[in-house]
Amino acid sequence: MQRFYEAPITYILILLSSAMFALTLWIGGSIEAISLKTLVDLGALYGPYVVFKAEWWRLLSAMFLHGGMTHILMNMVSLYIVGRAVERYFSRVAYLTIYFFSGLFGGMASLYMHPVSVGVGASGAIFGLFGALAGFFLAHRQQMASYTKAFMQDFGTILGLNLLLGVMVDSIDLSAHIGGLMIGFCGGYVIAKHPTWVWLFSLASLAGLYMAGDALIAYYTQILL
Repeated sequence: MQRFYEAPITYILILLSSAMFALTLWIGGSIEAISLKTLVDLGALYGPYVVFKAEWWRLLSAMFLHGGMTHILMNMVSLYIVGRAVERYFSRVAYLTIYFFSGLFGGMASLYMHPVSVGVGASGAIFGLFGALAGFFLAHRQQMASYTKAFMQDFGTILGLNLLLGVMVDSIDLSAHIGGLMIGFCGGYVIAKHPTWVWLFSLASLAGLYMAGDALIAYYTQILL
């Protein structure tokens, strides 16, 4: 129980994703590969539905869905590792703000790069947390010189491995990873420098999502209609 209180947001996010995975299995699908129809019915990203039916809520719901046991295990282990570190350095409001905006922008990037593919997973949000840590250590590099160097080395290794996997494995959505990573880094750096600016980051992110949505509508209209 002590561990839960040390990183409650991380454990709650893991529980929510796990509960959604259990629901997905109960509705229908094997433990290794959930059918695309089931995922779409539960709220997966699917460009034509998001854009032409205005189902923008899928950007959020898709973050809690996973395509199989391997998928959810990889993501939840990553969230367990990085999430607890983020809770050590950021407030709960900042953590959730970075997590969800990273996931939302990661979803936007995925929709742009894969207009007619089905997308699920928390990868964009999790990469946002990695980016937030990188932003934090960069913002405080002078005060935490030794920690910053060690973290950046580990960060570079993790990032390199994931980029390599993204190139080698077709099912990994590299665009969502990069989109989430960039937003998380920006948010982490800004909030680490000015903790009270979390609301400014939120407003800027909302404005960015609105503009990205307009651009996505124009892009889909051009290529799919």
